[in-house]
Amino acid sequence: MKIAFLGAGALGCAIGSALTEGGHETWLVDRFEAHVDAMRRDGLKVDDTNGSRQVKVRATTNPADVGVVDLVIVLVKSFHTEAAMRGALALVGPKTVVMSLQNGLGHEDVLSDVVGRERVLAGKTYVGGVLKAPGNIQSGVSGKLTIIGELDGQVTERVRAIAEAFNSAGLLTSVSDNILGTMWDKLLINVATGAITGITGLTYGQLYEEPVLKATSLAAIEEAMAAATAAGVTLSIKKAEDAWTMAAEGLSPAFKTSMLQSLEKGSVTEIDFINGAVVRWGERLGVPTPVNATLVACIKGVERAMSDRQKQGVAA
Repeated sequence: MKIAFLGAGALGCAIGSALTEGGHETWLVDRFEAHVDAMRRDGLKVDDTNGSRQVKVRATTNPADVGVVDLVIVLVKSFHTEAAMRGALALVGPKTVVMSLQNGLGHEDVLSDVVGRERVLAGKTYVGGVLKAPGNIQSGVSGKLTIIGELDGQVTERVRAIAEAFNSAGLLTSVSDNILGTMWDKLLINVATGAITGITGLTYGQLYEEPVLKATSLAAIEEAMAAATAAGVTLSIKKAEDAWTMAAEGLSPAFKTSMLQSLEKGSVTEIDFINGAVVRWGERLGVPTPVNATLVACIKGVERAMSDRQKQGVAA
């Protein structure tokens, strides 16, 4: 397949390099010029459980360099989704499929408004990655499941073909006839740890040593589960404790959530598509979500303080 990643941070590079090594024509499209330049010059350095290697990848800052592809995988930050897709319409031809693997809820609606709902697939991945330096990632692909599906729950030939491409490249992938439930399952895991670590600055190891923070996490997860139930969504996670446990599975104590990584880099977070999505669904369905609303407010406060510091630094 010819595949373009719209957003080639740690996760896009982890999955994209695996697909490249699996023989697919894979393009990594990102606006971070130093990262793209490093990949074009030296290849992508992938560090994983097998050691380090250089993968010769195709990378560009300009979607027009790529041309029409079979599949666009969207992995930009949530708040950039619409602008990024509108700026990448050169990738889209008559048979192109667009699939989000982003965290949180609501991206499929944004993408549908740009390219049409009939083109859009949804997916969730448990693959991990950290961008260590431009052109260098820590990849966590082995044994990590990716689940994809049609928005209407049908198991189509096109979604089977994508799963086959992923599996042939060593990316453990299954097709779901309940992708909405899968998306909520992943949301529960993001709700479990992201905002709390963003507020506290704690690694996974530190977080899981604090019972008072576990209690807050479980309360936030339970609110999300209540919202999902009210929306008629079938979850595979049945207890909040299970989401709390799953969130840290296979990760080192030093690992940091993507929300904490964003804040440490001086970037705004995807809080509106994670805990914020729980709050919006709760408001729509009459489900109280005070813990998630508080976590959203606290992250917004952290972002405000960060922004003010950045402005003061520029002014100085």
